[in-house]
Amino acid sequence: MCKSLQRLAQTSVIALGLGLALTAQAAPTKVTYLLPAPPNSPAFAPWIIAKEKGYYRARDLDLTFIAAKGGVDVAKQIGAGNAMLGGAIGDTPIVVRANGIPVRAVAVLGAGGVTMIATNAGENIRSIKDLKGKTLTVMSYSDTTYYALLASLRKAGLSKTDVDIQAAGPSGVWQLFSASKAQAMAGVPDWVVNAEEAGLKISLIPQNEIFESMAQAILASDEAIQNQPLVVGGVVQATLEGMRDIIEDPKAAAATFAKAVPAYAGKEAALEKTLRLYVEHVYANQTVLGRIDPARLDAVRTFYVSEGIVAKEPKLDELYSNQFIETTTAAQ
Repeated sequence: MCKSLQRLAQTSVIALGLGLALTAQAAPTKVTYLLPAPPNSPAFAPWIIAKEKGYYRARDLDLTFIAAKGGVDVAKQIGAGNAMLGGAIGDTPIVVRANGIPVRAVAVLGAGGVTMIATNAGENIRSIKDLKGKTLTVMSYSDTTYYALLASLRKAGLSKTDVDIQAAGPSGVWQLFSASKAQAMAGVPDWVVNAEEAGLKISLIPQNEIFESMAQAILASDEAIQNQPLVVGGVVQATLEGMRDIIEDPKAAAATFAKAVPAYAGKEAALEKTLRLYVEHVYANQTVLGRIDPARLDAVRTFYVSEGIVAKEPKLDELYSNQFIETTTAAQ
C-alpha cells in the first residue's frame, strides 16, 4: 500500500512538473515596443488592431506599447538597448545611423510618405514657397516628420529660418493649427482630420511638392535582428496583418480600433475617414506589404546628405532589412 502511495506521489510530482513546464513554455514573450507618440493615435492603428485581434498573441508575443518623444528618440532608445523594437518613419535610420546608432528598418507600412502639410484654407497658401514667413506646427524637433518638413522646405529653396516652426506635441500640433495660431501644420493624416473635425477649413499642399519621405516603419536593433529573429519577425508579420485589415475594410478596422481605444467610441466615422486617408495616401501601391524599396531609400539618403540634413552618408545596406518581409504571408 505504501509503495502504491509512493508511486502515486511520484506520478503526481512528475505530472505537476510537466504541467509547470508546459505553462512556462506557453507563456508569451514580453516585448516592449516604443512608439513615437501616445499609442491612442489612429496613426498606430495597424499595431493597435493587431494587438486587439490577437495577432501578436498568436505568435506567442505580448507587446507593451510605450510612447517616446518622436521617431529619432525611439531609434536612440532602441540603440541604447532600452527596447528591441519601435516605430518611426522609414527615413529615421538615415538620421541616426549617421550618428552611429545601430538600428535599421525591418518593415515599412506603405509605399507613400506619411507626412502631410496642411494649411488654413483662408491663408491662400498654395505651395511650399508660400510658407515663407508663416508659422508651422510640428510634433517635436526629434520626430522624423520634422526632418521631412525641412527636406520639403529645402526642395522648394527655403530653409528653416524662412518659417517659424513650433514644436507643439502630439495634441498641440493640430490644436494650435485649428485655433489659427499657426497657418500650417506638418504631420500625419489623423491630425489633418482632427483639425477638420475642430471646424477648420484646410487645404493640403500637393504631395508632389512634399519631400518623398517614407511611410511608418518598424525599427529594430542590429542585436535584435541577429539574436531575436523570431520576435522581430513575429512583430513584423502580426503588424502587417493589422495593416491588411485596414486596407481591406477601413470601416470594420475603425470599429476594432474604437473597441481597443474607448476614447474613440462614437467617433468611428471620423476614424474611418482617417484610415481611408492612410489607405489612399500612405498604404497604397505597395506590391508586397511591408517591403522596403532600396532604390527609394537610397534616393532619400542621397537627398538628406546633399542638403546637409545629415553630415555623414550611412551605408545603404545598414539602413534596412527585408529578411522578415519576403515570405508567403507578406506577399499574399
